[in-house]
Amino acid sequence: MKIFKYLLFLLLIIVIAGSIYIATKDGEYHIQETRIIPAPVEVVFNEVNEYHNWQNWEPWSQEAEDMVFEYNEKTRGKDAGYSWKSEKIGDGRIKTLDVKPFSSIDQQISFDTQFGTSTSDIYWEFNKMEDSTKVTWGMKGTQSFMEKLAFSFQSETLSSMMRPMFTKGLENLENSVLKKMEKFTINIDGVIQHGGGYYMYTTTASKTSQVNQRVQKMIEDVKTYMEKNNIEISGKPFTLYNERDESAGTTIFSAGIFTPSQVITPNNSRILNGYLPKQKVLRASLKGDYKNLQEAWDTAFDYIEENSLELNEEEDIFEVYITGPKSSPNPANWVTQIHFPIK
Repeated sequence: MKIFKYLLFLLLIIVIAGSIYIATKDGEYHIQETRIIPAPVEVVFNEVNEYHNWQNWEPWSQEAEDMVFEYNEKTRGKDAGYSWKSEKIGDGRIKTLDVKPFSSIDQQISFDTQFGTSTSDIYWEFNKMEDSTKVTWGMKGTQSFMEKLAFSFQSETLSSMMRPMFTKGLENLENSVLKKMEKFTINIDGVIQHGGGYYMYTTTASKTSQVNQRVQKMIEDVKTYMEKNNIEISGKPFTLYNERDESAGTTIFSAGIFTPSQVITPNNSRILNGYLPKQKVLRASLKGDYKNLQEAWDTAFDYIEENSLELNEEEDIFEVYITGPKSSPNPANWVTQIHFPIK
């Protein structure tokens, strides 16, 4: 009987000692992963800021196919959120606490466990790096007594369990963003009458493959000249292809902006005034990155041949930039209209 009492007493000491050890054990955790994504900071930020996008890249739903999502009325910006239910990984919810556009997002995530609700702070940091974005995704918090007890009997720590998920999530995020940026559509709008008009322009020659890189700077030069000289802008910027040598891969082209009337420029001016006549054109529209312009040209040429149309060789093909990098950082949203003069 005494031995039994001693054993109970010893067991009580072990339990008390174990409890003290667990209670005094540091339960704070801080998990953080970083990835450089080759995309504009605005595009990456907007992908994370909208919860409807998360199913494209967050790693948990890939681990648990039974997840059912329910979105709050607000899914973007401060106070946005959503919740999920899953027998495999449990239920939970996430809410956005604070947003600083294009630089940081603070969130709170909660998991319903057998020990109660576990809550952690989530933070995102977005740093522009030339044409890329450095993304930092972190989670921090403090484990409860029961959570510390549970992890004491596991071979992995919370950090070692979550870090691979964060790494995979950032990899998925990059793939999702790049896939969206690659989207483009080409449409043949048909034969229309273009109104033409006066325009300010500057001209140069280059490799055809370098036109899109050079034309933006040229358009900015024309715009600056017009603003300094109080010349009214009356249309979208455009590129006029004065001469294309397909075999040599070279182009003489002009970057211009429409203006309502003729402008007399000094003899030594690099910026000149020209006139585009009214003419019948086949218009093709590209929604997407400029790197897909050649495919849009080829589609239009095929349409011209299939419909027995004839190009007017006396006039120049021109592209009008309806929206571009100044309007949207995401190239999938850029709209370019290509005009092919028709006899």
